Amino acid sequence: MEQEHHRLAGSFSIQDSIQSLTSSLGSQNTLLSSCTVSPAAERLRHILREEDEPTPTIFTEMDTLQHEGGEMEWKESARWVKFEEKVEEGGERWSKPHVSTLSLHSLFELRTCLQTGCILLDLEGYSLPQIVDDIIEKQVQEGLIAPEIREKVSFVLLRKHRHQTKKPIHRSLADIGKSSPSNPSQCRSMNDISVTPSTDQLKNKFMKKIPRDAEASNVLIGEVDFLDKPFVAFVRLAQAATLGGLTEVPVPTRFLFVLLGPIGKAKSYNEIGRAMATLMVDDLFSDVAYKARDREDLIAGIDEFLDEVIVLPPGEWDPKIRIEPPKKLPSAEMRKSVFSLNELGQPNGNAGGGAASTEDEDMPAPHELGEELKFTGRFCGGLWLDIKRKVPWLFSDFYDGFHIQSISAVLFIYLGCITNAITFGGLLGDATDNYQGVMESFLGTALAGAVFCLFSGQPLIILSSTGPILIFEKLLYEFSINNEIDYMEIRLWIGLHSCLQCLILVATDASYIIKYMTRFTEEGFSSLISFIFISDALKKMMSTFNYYPINRDFKPDYITSYRCDCQAPDEVAFNTSSPLGLENISDYSMFNFTALDWSQLTKKECLRFGGSLVGKSCKYVPDLAMLSFLLFFGTYSMTISLKKFKSSRYFPTKCRGLIADFSIIISILVFCALDYVMSLETPKLHVPTQIKPTRPDRGWIVMPLGKNPWWMCVASFVPALLVTILIFMDQQITAVIVNRKENKLKKGCGYHLDLFWVGILMAVCSFMGLPWYVAATVISIAHIDSLKMESESSAPGEQPQFLGVREQRFTGILVFVLTGVSVFLAPVLQYIPMPVLYGVFLYMGVASLHGIQFWERMKLYFMPAKHQPDFVFLRHVPLRRVHLFTLVQIICLAVLWILKSTVAAIIFPVMILGLMVVRKMLDLIFSQHDLAWLDDILPEKDKKKKEDEKTKKEKKKAKVDEHNNSDEELKCPKDSLPSVKIPLEPMNPSVRPACCPNPSNADPSA
Repeated sequence: MEQEHHRLAGSFSIQDSIQSLTSSLGSQNTLLSSCTVSPAAERLRHILREEDEPTPTIFTEMDTLQHEGGEMEWKESARWVKFEEKVEEGGERWSKPHVSTLSLHSLFELRTCLQTGCILLDLEGYSLPQIVDDIIEKQVQEGLIAPEIREKVSFVLLRKHRHQTKKPIHRSLADIGKSSPSNPSQCRSMNDISVTPSTDQLKNKFMKKIPRDAEASNVLIGEVDFLDKPFVAFVRLAQAATLGGLTEVPVPTRFLFVLLGPIGKAKSYNEIGRAMATLMVDDLFSDVAYKARDREDLIAGIDEFLDEVIVLPPGEWDPKIRIEPPKKLPSAEMRKSVFSLNELGQPNGNAGGGAASTEDEDMPAPHELGEELKFTGRFCGGLWLDIKRKVPWLFSDFYDGFHIQSISAVLFIYLGCITNAITFGGLLGDATDNYQGVMESFLGTALAGAVFCLFSGQPLIILSSTGPILIFEKLLYEFSINNEIDYMEIRLWIGLHSCLQCLILVATDASYIIKYMTRFTEEGFSSLISFIFISDALKKMMSTFNYYPINRDFKPDYITSYRCDCQAPDEVAFNTSSPLGLENISDYSMFNFTALDWSQLTKKECLRFGGSLVGKSCKYVPDLAMLSFLLFFGTYSMTISLKKFKSSRYFPTKCRGLIADFSIIISILVFCALDYVMSLETPKLHVPTQIKPTRPDRGWIVMPLGKNPWWMCVASFVPALLVTILIFMDQQITAVIVNRKENKLKKGCGYHLDLFWVGILMAVCSFMGLPWYVAATVISIAHIDSLKMESESSAPGEQPQFLGVREQRFTGILVFVLTGVSVFLAPVLQYIPMPVLYGVFLYMGVASLHGIQFWERMKLYFMPAKHQPDFVFLRHVPLRRVHLFTLVQIICLAVLWILKSTVAAIIFPVMILGLMVVRKMLDLIFSQHDLAWLDDILPEKDKKKKEDEKTKKEKKKAKVDEHNNSDEELKCPKDSLPSVKIPLEPMNPSVRPACCPNPSNADPSA
C-alpha cells in the first residue's frame, strides 16, 4: 500500500506540474484572457533584455555510469555541439550528427527535476572533488539525502571517466595521418584530478569543431543500489574551470547536471539526461542558464522551450530514424526578439509554416544599397566620402590577400582574362584593320586592370572590354574610312570627352541614380551577360567543326584503296618568283627539282615545292573536332563536379576545400595533359611574343592634333556622350551586383571612386591607342565566387557558414601583372588548347546564373506545382503572378538579345535605361506587396510603404490597448482552466518518479 501510495502521489505531482505548465502556456497564446503574457515569458524578458556580452558556445557531454565486474566507471555515451552524436557501441564509433528527438514525458520529468532538485548557481569551484563535496553538502542540508550515504555518493561521482577516443584497427583513408591517443581506452582517475588537461585531450582532433571561447556542460546519469529516490543537482560555476579528464576535450566546464537514481529505470534516466543536454545547446536556454538568478528562471526557460516544441505523431514516423541536420537554421536572434516589448502576447512558435506571428514576416527585408549612394549635394562629396571610407582598409587590402585561396583565384581569373583579351583583340583587329589588335588588348588589359585594382573603391571588380564597345569601335572606324578622317585621332578626342563627362558625373554624385535600379534591372542585365558568355563559348566550340570537320566519307572497308601521293609539277611551272620555295633556297633556277624523290616528301614539303596531292585520303582530317568537344565539355563538367566536391563525403574537410578551391586549375591541367598525350593538333592558345603595335605604321602615343579638322575636336562630344552612357551603366550595374548584401562585404564600396578611375583610364588608353575598358560582369562575379570564405570550425552536422568574401587588392593586381608578362610566358601558354579555355568560359557563364531569382523563376515554368522548390516568394505571391512577372523579364531579355545581335547594339546602354522605365510601369500591374517579394520597392514607394506600416501598427496597438483596458476587471480563476491529464508511467513502482524527491523534505525556497 505504501508503494502504491508513493506511486500515485508521484504521478499526481507530475500531472499537477503539467497542468500548471499548460495553464501558463495556454494563457500566453490567447488575447481573450486578461493574462496576455505568461509569467515565464515575462521573467525571461527581464533576463534576456539585459545588454550583456554574448554567451559562449556550449559543448555538452553526457556520461553514464557503467558497472563492470564489481567496478564502476563513467563512460561517454553522447555529445552535443549543435546536434547530437551517440556512441555506437557495436561499430566503435560516433554516429552521424542528427537532430535530437526527445519525448514529451522526459521534458516534463526534467522540469520536475529542476523544481525539486538541488540548484547551485555561481558556485566557487576549481576542482571536481571540491564541487562534489559542495553538492553533497547542499543535498544533506536540504534533507534530500541521508548523511550516512555521503561517502557512497562521493565515491560514485569521483570514478574515472572513459571517453570514446578509441579508434578501430582498420582506419579509413580519411583518418590516415591523424594521431591516435597513446592510451585511448582509459583516462586518468578522477581521484587524482588536475587542472592541467591530459595529453590525450590536447591531441583530440575534435577541438577543431568547437569554437575557441566554448565552455563545457557535463551531464552525469547513472543508477545505484544505495538510493531509494533520485539524486538531482544542477550546478553553474562562477568561473569555468578545467576539471581534468571530466570532458573528452580540454574545454573548461561551466555547468554540471547530475542525476543518480535507484536501480531499474536506466532508460528513463538516460532520456532525462538527453533532454538536459539538448536544452544546454539550445541558443535560448543556454542564455537563460548563464543569466538565471534562481530556480524559477531555469523553470521559465524550460517552459519557453516547451512552448516552441513541435510534436510528431507516434504513428506517422519511425523514432529509430535519425533526422538529418537542416541546411539552414533559424537565427537565434529572431527567437530572442519575441521577448521585446512589441512582441509580448504573441506565441513564439510558428510550427508547420503557419501564419506569420510578426509584422516583419509579412514583408521581406527592404532593399538597401547603403550610404555610398546617398546624395551629398556637395561638389565631389560622394568621391570624398569614398576615399575616406577606403583609406582605413588600405593596408589590409594587401595582407588579406596572402592566403592559399588567392592562388586559385589568380590562376582562374588570369586564364579568363587572357582568353577574353585574345578573343576581343582578334575581333577588334578585324574591325579596325589592326589599328588595335591582340597586343594592344593585352597591354591595355594589364595597364587598366592593374591601376583600377590598385586605386579603385571596389578592387574585386575586374575590368575588360565588352561587346557594345566593340560595335562602337567598328562603326567609328567605318565612319572614319568613309569620310577620310583619321580614326586614331578622333577616337582620342572621343575618349577625352568621355573622360570629362565621367568626371562631371562623379563631381555631381550622379551615381545616386543607381538606387532606382532594382533587382529587375540587375538580374536582366546580369542574365544577358551570362547568356552571352554561354552563347559565345558554344559558338566558338562549334566553329571548330568547320575548321576540322568530321570525315564522314571514310569507309573502313575501303581502307586499302586510300592513298595520297605527291605528284611532281611540270618544270616550266618553276620560276624564281614562286612563293612555294623553302626559306633556305635563294635561287630556284639553280635547284635541280628532277633529282627529288617526290614519293618521299611530306605534305608540307610537297606543297612547298609546288607539287600537288593526289588520292582519296589526301583530304583526311583527324577527328580534332570530337577531341576538342571532349576537352571543352570535360573541362566544364569536371569543374562543376569538383566545385561540388566540398560537400561530398570523401576525404577530410581541408582536402575537400582545397580540391574545390583549385577545381578550375585541376580541370585545366588534367585536360591539357590529355591533349598532350593524344598529340593531336588541336587549336592552341597563341600569345604575342613581342611588345610592339600590331600595325607597323602606328606608335604607342596618339597625337591629338594635325590630321583632322579642328572642329572635329568639339564635334566628338556627341558620340562621346553615347560612350559615357555605356560606360556608366555597365560599370555601375556591375558594381551593384558585386556589392550585393548577399556577398557580406565589410570594407564598403566606392561607386564614385570607381567611375573616377574608369574615366581617367579612358583618357590614358585613348592617348596610347589601347582599347577602352569597363567592369566585366561575369568575370567579376567569378572573382567574387573564387574568394568566398566559410567557417572552418562548424559543429558536427552543421553546414559551414558563409562568412563573406576575402576583400583585398592582391589578386586583381597579380592577375593583370601576369597578363602583362604573358608575352614572356608564350612558350608555356602555347600548350593550352583553346577548347579547354572555352570550357572555362562556359563555366563562368553558368556559374554567374547561380543565385539569380529570375533564373529560378524561369525554371518554374517546367515544374509541376507539387515539385516546385519551397521558395519564400511562392508563399506570398500567387503562381500566376509570378509567371507573369517572369514573362515580362523574358520579353525584355529577348529584346536586349536582339539589339545586341544587330548594328543597333550601339544603343544598348539606352535600352538598359529602358529596363528602369519598364520597372516603373510594373507598379501599375503588380501590387507593392507582390513587387516586394519578386523585386524591390522603388525608393519613393518604399517611403510610402513604411509610413503605411507605421500607421497600421499604431492602429493595431491602440486596438490591443483598448481591448486590454476593457478586460482589466476580468479575472482568471484557476478553476476555470481545464485540467490536462496525461497518464504517466512512474519511473519505479516501488518508489517515487525519477525527479520527485519527498516533498516533505524539499526546501521550497531553494
